[in-house]
Amino acid sequence: METTNSEATDPRWKVLYQLGGAAALSMVGIIVIQLIVFMTVPPPLEGTAIDWFRLFQKDKFVGLIDFELLMVVYTILSIPLTLALYFALRQTNQAFSTLFVLLGLLGVMCFIAARPAFEMLYLSDQFAVATTEAQKAAFLAAGEAKLATFHGTTFQISYVLGSINGLIISLVMLRSRIFSKATAYVRIASSVFDFGLYIPVIGVLLSIFSVLFLFAWNIMVARRLFQLARSSSSQASKIPLKVPVS
Repeated sequence: METTNSEATDPRWKVLYQLGGAAALSMVGIIVIQLIVFMTVPPPLEGTAIDWFRLFQKDKFVGLIDFELLMVVYTILSIPLTLALYFALRQTNQAFSTLFVLLGLLGVMCFIAARPAFEMLYLSDQFAVATTEAQKAAFLAAGEAKLATFHGTTFQISYVLGSINGLIISLVMLRSRIFSKATAYVRIASSVFDFGLYIPVIGVLLSIFSVLFLFAWNIMVARRLFQLARSSSSQASKIPLKVPVS
């Protein structure tokens, strides 16, 4: 699909498109690893601090992944992807594209704050070597506080913002010729299934479908961004060199 928006293929954004595409592919890899660990060693999402401490003590690496440390990396990688999408689509709708960036950055900050994985690992280690019941009780209480953060307001804000942001960028994509409509619809499907998390009993299952759609969307977006980067290179080669007159 050829874009009719010359701004999208501006040579200045070539490196950003490449970074965005690479970030999207890296995010695909993170999704795969996260799903594999979740399915092989399910996290005690409904458990207490002691359940998480036992998981960390059994395997620190798995504990960190189950506490979604990799998803923190995922959200950080979303920053160059978000910026690449902004410069590709801002001519289509400046207001929505800007809102997409702002909400995206806010969501990243909220999610990082909601995933204190290393803090939980530290508390688990301290609980394991505690020698008195009072010390153990203190570390358990601190662990419960971290779990409250894990499930609490900042996570809910980041989750809802991510879902809304998916709808925003999808609407912009639908109005542009830069990304296919299929790309937009896949992201819409992901956002819709996101809200399935709040349905009792089957919520987690529905949210898995959201992840699968997001997996496909990242691949589609990465492919298109690399295409835009190549188009930017072609545009750059057509720019005549200005030879200074002596």
